[in-house]
Amino acid sequence: MITRRIFLSAASMAALSGCTSLGSRTLPAPAPEPRAAVMPAFYGPVLDEGYAIPAVPQGVVPERFWRQRVPNPFPNEAAGTIIVDTGTFFLHLVEEGGTAMRYGVGVGQQGFSWGGSAVVQYKRKWPTWKAPDDMVARKPELEPYSVANGGMEPGLMNPLGARALYLFDNGEDTLYRIHGNPEAHSIGKAVSSGCIRLLNQDIIDLYERVKSRAKVIVLQPNPALTAGLT
Repeated sequence: MITRRIFLSAASMAALSGCTSLGSRTLPAPAPEPRAAVMPAFYGPVLDEGYAIPAVPQGVVPERFWRQRVPNPFPNEAAGTIIVDTGTFFLHLVEEGGTAMRYGVGVGQQGFSWGGSAVVQYKRKWPTWKAPDDMVARKPELEPYSVANGGMEPGLMNPLGARALYLFDNGEDTLYRIHGNPEAHSIGKAVSSGCIRLLNQDIIDLYERVKSRAKVIVLQPNPALTAGLT
């Protein structure tokens, strides 16, 4: 079975020394180090469809990648459009009224990245993951989870996580997905085989907001991949 690890870490605070006297002068105490922001309650443990999703560990996901509503940076796109900027590791869902929901994501590593436009053909809760044939060719140990063998059953260690949005282009499956994942440390990094991964808590939130047939734009740093998409 594929093993997936959630890296738990917490920033330790160094002890601060008191003021030091030098002759008649009193030197000021060093400024205390800023404390890490506490993650919002919506990143706590979640019981969903019978699966107990653990809390996102403190100190693993940088604060800039936490889910938040922001001014819409894509005013030319209609409400309901998803824009993934792989250069900044952000996914925006455009809303009415000039705002967007922003999520931190993990993206495809070099050689597996994809840029273009697509639509959300359909959505699934706790999906089955099927290793594509080309992936099985590279990693024969994934054969038990191949398309021919029916894939991996849903669960906390399933690579697609709690939800998946399936991206199609002109009626054909792109084989790319926007999905959850159990590895919080992957957010803000290029680590996957092309798909767009979110924290499980975030993909559940996004899933409820996105409609089938929603437009998806994946922007790559290479302008040649994104010219004319908007």
